[in-house]
Amino acid sequence: MPETLQQMLNETSSNFNIEHSTFPGMSLDAHLNNIIELRTEDQINTRRKEDGEKTKTEVKLSEKDWDVIILQEGTVRLLIPEAKKYKVETAIEEIKNRISNKDCKFILFKTWPSKKEYPKQYCYSKWAIDHSLENDEYCSPEIANLEQEFALINESYDLVAQKYGLTASDNGNKFYQILTEYPEVNVYEDNIHPNVYGAFLNACVFYQMLTGKKASKLKFNGEIEPKTAELLKEIAE
Repeated sequence: MPETLQQMLNETSSNFNIEHSTFPGMSLDAHLNNIIELRTEDQINTRRKEDGEKTKTEVKLSEKDWDVIILQEGTVRLLIPEAKKYKVETAIEEIKNRISNKDCKFILFKTWPSKKEYPKQYCYSKWAIDHSLENDEYCSPEIANLEQEFALINESYDLVAQKYGLTASDNGNKFYQILTEYPEVNVYEDNIHPNVYGAFLNACVFYQMLTGKKASKLKFNGEIEPKTAELLKEIAE
């Protein structure tokens, strides 16, 4: 997706340079605390950093006076209140405190539900959140349908964005529009990750956020057949 976004920006806005620090399944908290020891295309093996060590993302954050930083967190961590409080919010606060450019704009990448069947509920053990918690397990609300899950996602992301002065993106809502209005367009690679269509749609959303220009005016279609690419561009608006 970042490479697709860069190609969109190259068409109309040559002053943008996209860089990313992205690893399979890595939470924002892990970006700040975990050292990658082994990486393949689909997974990573990590350990907690030791005194004096810096993670790849910590190094990336300190490299430049960033103008815009897009923060992506797994949907489930936003839906479990304790995970959101102890993992997501603390990581966001720490990342913001590390940025020297006081005018840096922070965007919270609003995501989408998994394809797990309804009714469903997401749970983490306390060991995955904070060892000091009393209960052994903490869960999201029970979710009955797609509409309820999107409402919960929007509420959680919007509250975090408001609390920490972030701009929430519209990616999740665009996925909802696809799922409800254009079911013939599959934007999932598996149960949660976007495929080439989902990545293209996400890039369109960020293109518009960064430039203020309409994605529908872009000639670039990437690897997408033109008819579907034009539809995704229009949905992004």
